[in-house]
Amino acid sequence: MVTIIDYGTGNLRSITNALDRLGATYTLTADPAAIRSAERVLLPGVGEAATAMQQLRDKGLIETLRSLSCPVLGICLGMQLLCTHSEEGDTPCLGIFPNHVRRFPALPGLKVPHVGWNSIHDLRSPLYDGIREGEYVYYVHSYAAEINDCTAAATDYGIRFSGSLCRDNYFGCQFHPEKSGSTGSRILANFLSL
Repeated sequence: MVTIIDYGTGNLRSITNALDRLGATYTLTADPAAIRSAERVLLPGVGEAATAMQQLRDKGLIETLRSLSCPVLGICLGMQLLCTHSEEGDTPCLGIFPNHVRRFPALPGLKVPHVGWNSIHDLRSPLYDGIREGEYVYYVHSYAAEINDCTAAATDYGIRFSGSLCRDNYFGCQFHPEKSGSTGSRILANFLSL
């Protein structure tokens, strides 16, 4: 059973469709008690960091998210919220990953937001069991987490950034596994098996 945090941001339909394809059972909730008792937690996110963090505060989920011992997966903005700080709105985040999230620099020939398929490298996490170096995943983002010891997969788009993070029971994908074809399905299946 996967508990999807429904905090007013995120593309829940694409995530639930991907879980349906995998035959996974899930529930959507913002109830702190239900989240604390979950087997696995998924923190989706689409939108802007400051607003999303305010939504988590308003629903009383900050300490709940920081205290979880079950596997937790943040997707896109959800991963960024698990970091220490985002330049987007100068936003303090949850501090699970000691990463700063920065806007892509203006570089010749590169559009921001970064939208489309890109490869992941330097894979090091159980999320990537059975995934080959250089597999392609789907991104939609303007901000990215820096590379550090928590980087579980790296991607290059003008700069090298953390395409994925992991620390203890917390995992994150900057890309959208639910929109990344068979590679994304395998990553979600690996999360379900943690």
